[in-house]
Amino acid sequence: MKDAKYTATRSRRQFLKNGATLAASSFLIPGFTSALAFDTTAAIPSVTLNNGTKMPILGFGTNTLKGEIGINSVAHAIRSGYRLIDTATIYGNEQFVGEGIKQSGIDRKELFVTTKMWVDDYPDPKAAFETSLKKLQTDYVDLYLLHRPRGAVKKAWLAMEKLYKEGKIKAIGISNFEPKQIEELLSYATVKPAVNQIETHAFYHQYEAIPALKSLGIQHEAWSPLAEGRNQIFSNEVLARIGKQYNKSNAQVSLRWHYQRGIVAIPRSSNQAHIKENLEIFDFELSEKDLKMMEGLDLNKTQFPEWG
Repeated sequence: MKDAKYTATRSRRQFLKNGATLAASSFLIPGFTSALAFDTTAAIPSVTLNNGTKMPILGFGTNTLKGEIGINSVAHAIRSGYRLIDTATIYGNEQFVGEGIKQSGIDRKELFVTTKMWVDDYPDPKAAFETSLKKLQTDYVDLYLLHRPRGAVKKAWLAMEKLYKEGKIKAIGISNFEPKQIEELLSYATVKPAVNQIETHAFYHQYEAIPALKSLGIQHEAWSPLAEGRNQIFSNEVLARIGKQYNKSNAQVSLRWHYQRGIVAIPRSSNQAHIKENLEIFDFELSEKDLKMMEGLDLNKTQFPEWG
């Protein structure tokens, strides 16, 4: 009997055929101004944040990727075409991400690097930021986020604003903030958050958060866009049925779904085939019927209760 990991991996890839090419037609996302018509060899499209900074709409997540695996995965992802790399202090891997960036051979200026300040560091945000810079082997970050809305949020945010105004950060934002918590932050902020990174995937559509973020001009970014494989997402029959039409995997259908909603997604993988596969979402388009089918997957609740 094959183990669950083998089954999930096999299910993820069973509809993927190398070299599949389907021309994408123009499709406008509500609230997303660019038409989706891309050459499969084109660079990853970007969204424009509320301060004018451009951010790739598809990136590479790194949570749990450490040591040589972390270094090699980051370097391979960048060489494969990813330009947005996401990490965080609490992941304990900023040094490995930094080394992976260095080993990739790609100019730092071509990359969009995100890291996050952890709650325990909010009382001394400047020291936390300097530590992250040192580990990442860079003198600036493209996006710096408050990881959770707890503790000394005001002190941390105001310090981040200062670093932003000094040019050490290209954009500042938040993660895991709910609308009421954003409202509280805005009561004292002089710089509006550019991004809110929240759990979003096929089983948690975030219908309440989307209009709230849109109304504030804050970019929606999804962490764990593939739900870390939970709920058997890689063998889900609905996603498989949709993917079969386009010779695409469940993962690719899920990532395309994020893209067509204008949501930045940062899938993570240490598997080189999957890293490449996750990039191949710009040569097909989900139909209205497909999107309707996916609506039925929404459970409207977190799949990560341990983060509560």
